[in-house]
Amino acid sequence: WSYIVFVYIFVASVVPVWALLQPRDYLNSFLLIFMIAAAVVGIIIARPEMSLPAVTSFSVGGKSMFPYLFVTIACGAVSGFHALVSSNTSSKQIKNEKDMIKVSYGAMLVESLLAVIALVCVGSLGGMPEGATAQQTFAMAIANFLDIVHMDHNLSLTLINLAISAFALTSLDSVARIARLSFQELFTDEDQDPSKVNFIQKLCQNSIFATIITLALGYALSKGGYLNIWALFGSSNQMLSALALSAVAVYLKKSGTDSKNVWIPMLLMMAVTFSALTLLNISNFNAIGTEGFVFAKQGLQLIFGIFIFITGILISYNSIKSIFFKD
Repeated sequence: WSYIVFVYIFVASVVPVWALLQPRDYLNSFLLIFMIAAAVVGIIIARPEMSLPAVTSFSVGGKSMFPYLFVTIACGAVSGFHALVSSNTSSKQIKNEKDMIKVSYGAMLVESLLAVIALVCVGSLGGMPEGATAQQTFAMAIANFLDIVHMDHNLSLTLINLAISAFALTSLDSVARIARLSFQELFTDEDQDPSKVNFIQKLCQNSIFATIITLALGYALSKGGYLNIWALFGSSNQMLSALALSAVAVYLKKSGTDSKNVWIPMLLMMAVTFSALTLLNISNFNAIGTEGFVFAKQGLQLIFGIFIFITGILISYNSIKSIFFKD
């Protein structure tokens, strides 16, 4: 199945958005709307009892709520990945720029609703059942809610799992397209004379070659243990959100528009991201030489973590200089 999925992702990444990604997203939206609507109706009617305590501790596993909470919860709150999606795929499917507010902010509100539904699902079951995945737990809880309206339990499970799988598939092709475009931009200089573009640049700017490289890296991670560097996802994602906000602030200042309303979330996300990366890098550094140290895990996390931290500092410094100081 993984090979079939990679072939699909390849095709979806190179053909125009309107040819595959947009109609597939449109069809899948009905599944997602059905899942959310069914969950909301089921929760209202079933009125499940929460079997987990509302508050346990502000320190879990020796780690404080700040900054880890803010790099864990992204979708529905603030997420750098969404900035990439909106600029690469969403922007190509909007007839009027005024609709972007409804689409972007509305999507975040729906994601927040989905997050609350997920909390109710886990709380109603008293946590994740032993041996069950997150997807199975979510589907199991919603199927339990729908039992009260006499919907067949197995049918509910199947439909909810189908909706979750379809939702995940929409992310795969979007991520591949975004990664491909980002890879191409690394070798693109708009100010460069086209006649001086060398062979390597032309090759890397080719959409098919860029997609092959992107998917090859993804395939290697899927086979080599992507979980080894997954701990960096939260920090790197929120780093993107901080940089996106800084880019907006710089743009507003250059265009003569007041950007003060962007400063607070920008500085907050910078503080959150750099704090989380610092703590993670220190933890991985202290693990060196210990019995549990594994280079393919802590070692790679440390290397990538330091790289992300340094590049983030450099970009943040230039952004803050442009925002708060005169040119």
